[in-house]
Amino acid sequence: MSIQQQIDEDIKRAMIAKDPQRLDALRMLKSAVKYLAIEKPGTALSDADVMQVIQKQIKQRRESIAQFTQGGRPELAAKEEKEITVLEAYLPKQISEAELQTAVQAVLKELGASTKKDFGRAMKACSEKLAGGADNKRLSEALGKLLS
Repeated sequence: MSIQQQIDEDIKRAMIAKDPQRLDALRMLKSAVKYLAIEKPGTALSDADVMQVIQKQIKQRRESIAQFTQGGRPELAAKEEKEITVLEAYLPKQISEAELQTAVQAVLKELGASTKKDFGRAMKACSEKLAGGADNKRLSEALGKLLS
């Protein structure tokens, strides 16, 4: 079952269970996926495309949490946290810091990358190899440390 099909099934379950928070988060996700499908006409979206949308949605919610916290709106920050929990269920398990370091070092060795000039090429290769196992922020930090 693809991630899109899983999202559709989970929307139905949330409707039956009358879980409005989960339902709202899933509907927003489905909407974002549909927008991507409109941007890429004629091609079916892969699970990797959908995972990128999910990661983008999580990033947006983390930014919102920071703004709500600064603005003194903890109830809205808590709502965003719950939505992140719903969205993270569709991503692969995040790898540990040690595993991340090992994977990044292996990619750097494979590419022969050793300077900051190689950052973009290494970032792309690492993103493809880890396929959602680490968010881009963690990956970027790990690469920055190793390429400095």
